[in-house]
Amino acid sequence: MAVRQDTIWERFLSPVVRLLIDEDGLRRYADSINWEKESDRYRRDDVIIPWYYSNQNFHGIVGGYLTYDAAVTYDPVTQYVLPPNESIVRQALVDAVKVKPRRILDLGCGTGSTTLMLKQAFPEAEVIGLDLSPYMLVRAEDKARNAGLDIVWRHGNAEKTGLRDATFDLVTASLLFHETPDAVSLAILRESFRLLVTGGQVLILDGNQKTLRQLEWLNDVFEEPYIREYAAGSVEANMGAAGFEAVRSQDVWWINQVTSGIKPIATENVRQYTATSVDNNDLEGLGSPAFGIMA
Repeated sequence: MAVRQDTIWERFLSPVVRLLIDEDGLRRYADSINWEKESDRYRRDDVIIPWYYSNQNFHGIVGGYLTYDAAVTYDPVTQYVLPPNESIVRQALVDAVKVKPRRILDLGCGTGSTTLMLKQAFPEAEVIGLDLSPYMLVRAEDKARNAGLDIVWRHGNAEKTGLRDATFDLVTASLLFHETPDAVSLAILRESFRLLVTGGQVLILDGNQKTLRQLEWLNDVFEEPYIREYAAGSVEANMGAAGFEAVRSQDVWWINQVTSGIKPIATENVRQYTATSVDNNDLEGLGSPAFGIMA
């Protein structure tokens, strides 16, 4: 049986970050919440936790995100591992929104960091954050309450949300795809396509696939079981396969990327993605809500 190797994070970076984190404060916060009781408010019996999520450790946390420890420690650690700054990276997704969203769905929302930013940017929109971990949703709700933001938090699987067809203008996912097998990422994009109105937009923020392929050591920084599969894949190609047009990616400080796609009007004759098939700057011809064309 293969012996698990320590990551660069565990050997070098974690001791440094721990000096910057108020661990006593985190423990007091963790002890102040009845996590099982609070998570039961979100836990849905019809949500089946998939094998790729429940059978892996993420970021060195045994049990992955299905623990309250993950919900408590995620934000303090993430703020130090998204160069140059977590808010700047997440803001890149918000800045890439080209529609006028009435309803927004943030898939794999985690503790809600991007979800909160979307609500702040579009205060009139209904915003829903969906995640497989009810513990992460407890933390997300706490953050939203402290920020005075009205957000709906829902326990669910991004591959099969159970939400109605064509009911969202914007679907997003931040730092989710590198934590799923490629086939699952494609399934999530197909679900996003189903959920979007004609002219709706999907936005995926994650690691820069070109950079990850060129710098192999980056794949060893954290315990990420699917990072190499993600690096070898193409979010753009998967968006095209799911039916999106006007597919484009932009680099975010070299380490990350934001990929955008638009659900076209003529869905019965969806074209496969090619780099030159659509003018990436011409969303008007696709009936985007950004130009006042609503489904």
